[in-house]
Amino acid sequence: MSRSPILKALSSIRKSGARTLLMGGQACVFYGAAEFSRDVDLLVLADAENLDRLRSALDALDAAVIAVPDFEAQRLTRGHAVHFRCRGEDVAGLRIDVMSSLRGVGGFEELWARRTTLEVAGEPVDLLGVEDLVRAKKTQRDKDWPMIRRLVEQSYFEHSGRPADDLVRFWLRELRTPELLVEVAATHPEAARAAASRPAVRNALLRRTDDLAAALEEEEREERRKDREYWAPLKRELEEMRLGRRKKDTRL
Repeated sequence: MSRSPILKALSSIRKSGARTLLMGGQACVFYGAAEFSRDVDLLVLADAENLDRLRSALDALDAAVIAVPDFEAQRLTRGHAVHFRCRGEDVAGLRIDVMSSLRGVGGFEELWARRTTLEVAGEPVDLLGVEDLVRAKKTQRDKDWPMIRRLVEQSYFEHSGRPADDLVRFWLRELRTPELLVEVAATHPEAARAAASRPAVRNALLRRTDDLAAALEEEEREERRKDREYWAPLKRELEEMRLGRRKKDTRL
C-alpha cells in the first residue's frame, strides 16, 4: 500500500504521542470489510495532556476546525465530534473527525486495552477492536448496517476453522447474515443455546429463517431508534452553537 494522505496523517498523529484509535470507514478498510474511505475518524482520550499532543499533530498537518463545535475537551466528553480539514502538503483536503465518547461502547481506556494494532505499509496503526467497532456502527445511518454485516462476516470467514470461544460468542451476538447464523448455531449448539436470549439466535437454532430475518430487522429498528434518541439533545446543542456563531459573526 502506498503512502496515502491517510497514512501520513495517522503517522504524524502517532508520532506526537497522542493516544487515538482509528474507527469509522477507514478502520473497516483495514479490517478488510470495505474498499475505500475518504476520511479519518478518530477516538481520542480527552485528557488535557493527550489533547495537547493531538493538537500539536493537527497543527503540523495544518488542520483547521471546519464546523461547530470548537476543539474543546468539554465538547468531546459530551459526545460531540470535532471536524477538521487538513491543508498541509501531501494531506491537503483530508478530513479528520475526532470524538471521545461513543454510544453503546465503553470508555477510552477499556477500548484501548482491546484495540487491534496492524502494520500498514510499515506504519503501526491502532484500531478500535472489531467487536467495539461493530457496536459503534449501530447507528441510524443506512450505510453503517451493511458495514456491520461485512465486518462480522469477515471475522467469521477468517476464523471459522478453529475459533476461540469468545469469537463464537461474538458471531452469535452480532452476525446479521441469516445463513451464517444458522450455520454457527448448528456448529456450536451449546454456545447458541447459551445465547438464545437473542431472538435471532433462537430462530437460528430452530432454522426458522423467516422469523430469523424478521428478528434481525427488529434489532436494526431498535438500534436506530436508540441512536436517534441519543443524538437528539446533541443535535439541539449543535444548532444552538451554530446560531451563536452566526450572531457573533453578524456583530463582527
